[in-house]
Amino acid sequence: MTNGQQAKESRHEGGRSGPDTAMRAIVQQAYGPADVLHLAHVPRPAIADDHVLVRVHAAGMDRGTWHVTTGLPYALRLVYGFRAPRNPVPGMDFAGTVEAIGAKVTRFGVGDQVFGTGKGTFAEYAAARESQLALKPANISFAQAAVVPVSACTALQALRAGGVVPDRNNRHRKVLVTGASGGVGSYAVQFAKAAGAEVTAVCSAGKADLVRSLGADHVIDYAKQDFADGSGRYDVIIDIAGNPGVSRLRRALTPDGTAVITGGEEGGSWTGSMDRQLRALVVSPFIRQRFTMIVGSQTAADLEYLAGLLEAGTIVPAIDRTFPLDQVPEAMRYFDAGKARGKVAITI
Repeated sequence: MTNGQQAKESRHEGGRSGPDTAMRAIVQQAYGPADVLHLAHVPRPAIADDHVLVRVHAAGMDRGTWHVTTGLPYALRLVYGFRAPRNPVPGMDFAGTVEAIGAKVTRFGVGDQVFGTGKGTFAEYAAARESQLALKPANISFAQAAVVPVSACTALQALRAGGVVPDRNNRHRKVLVTGASGGVGSYAVQFAKAAGAEVTAVCSAGKADLVRSLGADHVIDYAKQDFADGSGRYDVIIDIAGNPGVSRLRRALTPDGTAVITGGEEGGSWTGSMDRQLRALVVSPFIRQRFTMIVGSQTAADLEYLAGLLEAGTIVPAIDRTFPLDQVPEAMRYFDAGKARGKVAITI
């Protein structure tokens, strides 16, 4: 820890009201690279009537947390804060034990083991809406549960948007997943395979074994082959990684196929990949192929559905590495370097 970080931590410690109301947390007071993150002592969060206070056992690293940390693209600062995040504690995914409940909470009690999304989960305690939590399956660890909510809900909703759902006959449908070895992609491969589709995964050669273990029927090494080279056509494309243009996606789709865009980190600093997504939506009404986009959300219904799949072993969280709370900056650097095979978990 640098001298500047120690000084920041000391100031937080001096402001606490007592050992029973303070907690360790990762905080940031400006946007930037992983170096803006540091360990400090801050007050435990208060909860509203429809919220739950959770003792966090593990949290998940996801692309959304990276966006909030870096403040990129700049357009997101209109939502999160202009010069720095309004909430200085990052983190969304988590799993833990209910510590206290609000007056209107009916689904959970103190001592329940839960997973879901909350506010500022890179901390010993986090507050979360009752509507964004579910009971943790007993057969998985807190770390496994913590890396599910954001990525798995996004993947699930992307497959639904593409019409690939378990209660339909997907036996002859071909699904392409770009960014298949990442957080969202690793779940998208599993959902598509569980729905009976023929799955092609796009990733680097070093991560091919991972996506095959998750159920991919075919793997494309993006460094050696373009998925839009005409050698294959797909009924559904789940576009998570990179920044392929609309024309390139069209070349890879069947004449009436669907492309679901839910990622892309290679756009400009101001709007990221949003301009590409908007172009796709403008084109879609005038062609047979369909383009749509989703921004993942977490609901109690989806989390409970995922809990059932986890309990049955239908999906399995793919965790590459775990880091303790005080090593979150290192975890962020590892994540940002694209080294992760699946998910990165934070243990607390």
